[in-house]
Amino acid sequence: MTPGLAPAPDPAELATRELLLEHAHTAAEQADRQALALESILAILRSGRLSDTAARTMAIDVAAAALVQIRVATDEQREAMLEPVVGAFARLQADLRPLARFGDLDVQFVEPPVTGRALPGEVAHAARAIVRSAVLAFVDTGVTRRVRIQWDCDGLNLLIGIRDDGRGELTAHDDSLRPIAERVTALDGKLNVASTPGWGSELSIALPLDPPAEPDHLTDVVTLSPREREVLRLLASGSRNKDIARTLGISDNTVKFHVSNLLRKAGARSRAELVAQAR
Repeated sequence: MTPGLAPAPDPAELATRELLLEHAHTAAEQADRQALALESILAILRSGRLSDTAARTMAIDVAAAALVQIRVATDEQREAMLEPVVGAFARLQADLRPLARFGDLDVQFVEPPVTGRALPGEVAHAARAIVRSAVLAFVDTGVTRRVRIQWDCDGLNLLIGIRDDGRGELTAHDDSLRPIAERVTALDGKLNVASTPGWGSELSIALPLDPPAEPDHLTDVVTLSPREREVLRLLASGSRNKDIARTLGISDNTVKFHVSNLLRKAGARSRAELVAQAR
């Protein structure tokens, strides 16, 4: 480094800062939209120009639309927060560098293929935390001198392998591995611990790269009549009772009857919850 000049910024650190700033900006925008929706609902409910029925219907419509916006924004944010698997692994190496530099631990890294699928931010963060926790658990035994860390990707899962040269006494129920097991479970992953006395222990972890499958649509799990399906479709599109009645050529009371049946069958406590399930 040239005297008097600041060291060049770490590219991984810069990328992380950019991701965090983008995340903070998105979160602020979401908070503003949610605040606007709540203010609109309060204004509707407080309005003296609307009947109780009209105010309730309008408030439900605003709440349902806000729920859909939150869902869409969350999905977009999840897709945007991706880390290349190689970059995520490089950050892990940087995290563990002090252990190798200032301790007696020999950390060996087996890098993932450069063509590996990008990792969702939540998975990348959890994977690094899991590896750090595992390495510290090995070090705490007092006999581990070598740790081998390997990442791979099969297209659906991030595969993590961590092996030490310790006593080989660790089990899946060991207290030191509890934080790891909790993180893996939270991501719907799998953890396997294999130990050979005198030869060391190995942790094999698989973290899904995609979120769990969404529940089946309401129309797939609840038996609905053709008319109930039509009413539900119009409700989900934002139509009010009068609009539904006019579209289907039925009375307002008949619409209310169908909506009541839909609420009961779906186990929903409100029209907004029913619409959210339908969407």
